[in-house]
Amino acid sequence: MTGAGEDAFIAAVKPLVDAMGGEMLPPDEAGTDDVVLSWEGAAAVAVRLPQLGDSLDHILAALERRRGVPLADLDRRAKQEIVRGLEARGAFAVRHGVETVASALGVSRFTVYNYLNREKGV
Repeated sequence: MTGAGEDAFIAAVKPLVDAMGGEMLPPDEAGTDDVVLSWEGAAAVAVRLPQLGDSLDHILAALERRRGVPLADLDRRAKQEIVRGLEARGAFAVRHGVETVASALGVSRFTVYNYLNREKGV
């Protein structure tokens, strides 16, 4: 049985878990790779973290929702801004990250690499 404070804690962490594409579950259902969060000395909720590739898809979908249009419909400057933000978040360290981002932006891998190189002054 959860108390009001614990419910408030769970409600407070939910937006963070949602933003990273995680899943919240009861602590007794936690697996070895799940993160159990405690509140006032007791396990309150377990968080199942997404696979890195799933996280990138989740981030791209969130960007699209936030902008209100498909990412492929954005202008070049907005796409460059998205690539810069994704690079800062480590998106291109994920296997097939460039391909995933290119597909979401409706551009080629070459274009994404050009955006990345332009930012580095290459």
